[in-house]
Amino acid sequence: MTATGHPLPHDAPPGCPAHRGAVRLAGLEYQQSPSQLYRALRREHGAVAPVLLEGGIPAWLVLGYSELTYVTNHDELFARDSRRWNQWERIPEDWPLLPFVGYQPSVLFTEGDEHRRRAGVITEALEGVDQFELAHNCRLIADELIARFAGSGSAELMAGYAHALPMRAVVQMCGMPAAGTDTHRLVDDLRISLDAAEGDDPVAAYARVADRLRRLVEEKRAAPGPDVTSRMLAHPAGLTEEEIVQDLISVIAAAQQPTGNWIGNTLRLLLTDERFAVNVSGGRLSVGEALNEVLWLDTPTQNFIGRWAVGDVQLGGRQIWAGDCLVLGLAAGNSDPQIWPEGHVGSENAAHLSFSNGEHRCPYPAPLLADIMARTAVETLLDRLPDLVLGVDPQELTWRPSIWMRGLDALPVHFTPVVG
Repeated sequence: MTATGHPLPHDAPPGCPAHRGAVRLAGLEYQQSPSQLYRALRREHGAVAPVLLEGGIPAWLVLGYSELTYVTNHDELFARDSRRWNQWERIPEDWPLLPFVGYQPSVLFTEGDEHRRRAGVITEALEGVDQFELAHNCRLIADELIARFAGSGSAELMAGYAHALPMRAVVQMCGMPAAGTDTHRLVDDLRISLDAAEGDDPVAAYARVADRLRRLVEEKRAAPGPDVTSRMLAHPAGLTEEEIVQDLISVIAAAQQPTGNWIGNTLRLLLTDERFAVNVSGGRLSVGEALNEVLWLDTPTQNFIGRWAVGDVQLGGRQIWAGDCLVLGLAAGNSDPQIWPEGHVGSENAAHLSFSNGEHRCPYPAPLLADIMARTAVETLLDRLPDLVLGVDPQELTWRPSIWMRGLDALPVHFTPVVG
C-alpha cells in the first residue's frame, strides 16, 4: 500500500526498482564532486532515484530531506533487517558491499524491542565515558601525534593525524591499547571493510575485525576495566559475547572512520575558505561553525545502505515493492533545495541528517563523543601550529573514490617548525 494507506496496483514485477535511467553508484566520475550527481539525479528523477549498486544490483537512492525523515521515522514500512531483500539470489559471496548488507546479529539489523534492548546497552556503555577524560586523552594523543612532525615544517594530516587520533581514542575507550601493531591492523581492516580500495578484500577484512574483537571480549570478561566493552559485558540485559562483538564493530566503525574524515574535512574548510581564515589563525572562533558546516556540506557518511521495504509502498512518487533496498542519501538530503530554497546551505542549525534520524540514528551520546574527538583534534592542532597553511593548491586536493564515505586522499600542510 502507499504511505497514505491506499492499495498499490500490482502491474510491475516486485524486486525490480532499476527503471530506465538508473545510475550506477560505482566507478562514477562524480566521486570527486558527488553534489553534482545528487543534483543531476534530483533533476532527472525527483526525491527518490533508481540506482545500480556494485554488479548492477538495483536499489533506490532517497535524496529528499522530507523523504529521508519519513523513511527513518517509519520502521514499520522501511525496516533494517536485510534478510527481507528481494535480490539475495543475485548477490555473490564476494560482493564488495556484503559487509554493509549481509545480515549479522548486530544492533544495526535488529528491530523493535530487540533493537531498543541492544541500543540501550550501547547507550549506557557510552554514557559511562567521562567526557572530560576523553577530551584530555584526545589532547594527549594529539600532542604526541603533532610532536612526530612538528619539527619538520610539513606534514600529511589525513593518515598521520585526522584518522590516527580518533582511531587511538576509540579503541582506548573500548579497552584496547591506544597504539601498537595489533591496534593498527584492526583499524586498517576496519577501513578496508568500510571503504575498500581496488585490490582490497572487504569480506576477509571484516572477518579479521570480528576475530580481534572476540579476543577483546574474552580478555575483558576475564579482567574487566573502566571501558565500554566491560560495561557492555556487565549490563543486566545479558547480551551474548557474539552480540557484544557485533555491536562493538558498529561502535568502533561508526566512531573511527567517519570522525577521521570529519576532522580532515573540517581542516580542509578552515585552510581553504577565506570566511574562516581571519578568525581561525591562532584562535578558535570558528572551529565549531566549521565542524557543523562540514556536517551539512561535506558529511563523512554520504550514503548509508540501507532500509528494506516491509511491503509495497509509495515514496516520493515512486512505487517501492516489498523487499526493495533503499539507500539513505544523507548528503543529498542535507543539501535538498526544499529546505534551502535560496540555494544557501548554512551552518546555523544542527538539523542535518549526518547522524541519520529516527530510532536507528547514531545513539546518544555517540555524536557528542565524536564532537569531542573532532573538536579537540582541530583546536589542538591550531593551537600548536598557529600558522598552518595548505601545502598544495586547493584544486589539487583529491577525494577518496567512494560514494559512501567523503574524505580526502591526503591533506598536505606547511608550518613553521616547532622544536622541542
